[in-house]
Amino acid sequence: MTDITIQNFEQELINESMRQPVLLDIWAPWCGPCRTLGPLLEKLEVAYAGRFKLAKLNSDDQPEIAGQLSQAFGVRSIPFCVMFDRGQPVDGFVGALPEAQIREFLDRHVPSADEVQAEEELEEAQALAAEGDADAALDRLQQAVAIDPANDAARCDYVKLLLERGHVAQARQAWEPVAGKAPLDARIAALGHWLDAAEKAPAARPAEALAAAIAANKRDFEARFELAQTHFAAGRFTQAMDELLEILMRDKAWSGELARKTYVAILELMTKPAPKPAAAAEAKGTLEVTGKAAAAPSDPVVDQYRRKLSMALF
Repeated sequence: MTDITIQNFEQELINESMRQPVLLDIWAPWCGPCRTLGPLLEKLEVAYAGRFKLAKLNSDDQPEIAGQLSQAFGVRSIPFCVMFDRGQPVDGFVGALPEAQIREFLDRHVPSADEVQAEEELEEAQALAAEGDADAALDRLQQAVAIDPANDAARCDYVKLLLERGHVAQARQAWEPVAGKAPLDARIAALGHWLDAAEKAPAARPAEALAAAIAANKRDFEARFELAQTHFAAGRFTQAMDELLEILMRDKAWSGELARKTYVAILELMTKPAPKPAAAAEAKGTLEVTGKAAAAPSDPVVDQYRRKLSMALF
């Protein structure tokens, strides 16, 4: 449990809610229902075992924050509780509700125990992968997906690592449950393109034969795409994009824009995800109700190939 002030509002409430849901209890020492609700919320924070964080704000000491939140929700009484998630106030309730109703409220916004465990497995897997222990990372990711099949981030990392390790059949099996999301999820779609390339690579013509076909006819797009697919399947991403660019510069719409879609998929796979926001180094003493989005680190190679794509298309 944390006491919120104007000085630590951003760090302890906004930034912290990017990592886990934070329930803010707005109270006052003279408020009888507040004294009833407070201990109950503290009990629930312990019972939920880290699935949410409780923060408390004394409205007498911090009228600016209390007033802004009360105005935003149209509430003029306390106790008033606001749930923050991903840097935003998303829901709230007024009054000293019974424990059962508070649990119903929490369960609408707080991850389940399985979701928390799966997220922990995912974070451990990412650390192991960064250390070069791919086998241990695979085990962790497999566990994360088994615990929480709806964790798409864990599933995507699992499929990606399986493909990197050459386990194509397992990757296909792991990817299929989310295949329907591909039209709306760039990473899932990109993994689908990589799977297609990996599955077709064993039947591809030798590189020498493909190079000879392309030398004989620069517009032999089937041969050039086949060569790009073999590079893609092997993780030679820039070589694959170089071949795809040759197609795009000659025929942007070839085969239903397949070259462009594959190129975009490779860029997606090469793009590092945005980091989780770090806690502020020091409190700024200013009130901001919305959080700041974390920017993905820039990659000069990705940036270069994005520019090449733009030049080829426009």
